[in-house]
Amino acid sequence: MKISIVGITGYSGIELIRLLHQHPTVEIVGVYADSSAGIELANYYPHLKNIYYMEIKQIDAAEIMATSDCVFFATPSGISAKLAHPFIAAKFPIIDLSGDYRLPGEKYEQWYAKPAADATDLATMQYVLADLDDKPANQQIANPGCYATATLLALAPLVKHGLVDNSSMIVDAKSGLSGAGKKLSETSHYSFIHDNMLMYKANEHQHIPEIVQKLQIWEPSIQSLHFQTSLIPVTRGIFVTAFAKVQPGVTEEQLYAAYQQVYANSQFVRVQPQGQLPNLKQVIGSNYCDLGLTLNETTGIVTVVSVIDNLIKGAAGQAIQNMNKIFDLPENAGLDFVPQFP
Repeated sequence: MKISIVGITGYSGIELIRLLHQHPTVEIVGVYADSSAGIELANYYPHLKNIYYMEIKQIDAAEIMATSDCVFFATPSGISAKLAHPFIAAKFPIIDLSGDYRLPGEKYEQWYAKPAADATDLATMQYVLADLDDKPANQQIANPGCYATATLLALAPLVKHGLVDNSSMIVDAKSGLSGAGKKLSETSHYSFIHDNMLMYKANEHQHIPEIVQKLQIWEPSIQSLHFQTSLIPVTRGIFVTAFAKVQPGVTEEQLYAAYQQVYANSQFVRVQPQGQLPNLKQVIGSNYCDLGLTLNETTGIVTVVSVIDNLIKGAAGQAIQNMNKIFDLPENAGLDFVPQFP
């Protein structure tokens, strides 16, 4: 199976290279990025020397479709909306890791402050949360965002089983620096973020409507979600802490049973033993999402902890998981590896 990657110079693009290199049925035949076209991939990323011998090319839709079976778009938001149309129009298999096809056009422009993609393209692309959604009807996939993935996996059993007051849900989400991408900013300087922590995009993170939109599929009465994001001084990882008021009479045993049921057949969501909460080191370098919960019987508040590697489960790994789905490959193909520890 031949694969091309558009946006190879970003963190998600280069993570796709690392993961697909281990995939038993995949050959990477083309890597593309307009700004770095003409540079040898191993010169741009020296850690690939003696592993990959290919040149980064200018994006050429016709060439990609002629030489590949599927294309990944690992571009910043706003780029896929401009470049992906030929692939979508041709019904060519495409998996987009940006936010360009996750929301309706009007909502996208409100939260991303960028022009929305073509309306027909938006209607064609399907949002697929790999660990909970069935195989999609077509092969054009909008991959979920990193915060959205960790949050939705944390909340799904509570919402699907009607165990909490849905108006009480609060999410405190923390991400490592790689979640901000490679573009430099004042807050990404080592001297600023080292030994520091800051909240950002308070009440306006673009993953809020993405999360709410999916929650409404499971429970249409949900109108909103209180969601805040913070940056922590680690390279990789998302640590989500979700809180909600349980319905009267709900016990911790019932909560735990709901998580066990929802994820009974999931290869990549690991529910911790009752009374145990996960930490980031359990999942870094892997496609796993680890979940744990605890109920405060005095306040009636359940706390759910969800941890993922933002570049794998939150981006490249889930994209490959979705690729495996649409091509009827084993779901864990290319993803069956042990987390890095320590």
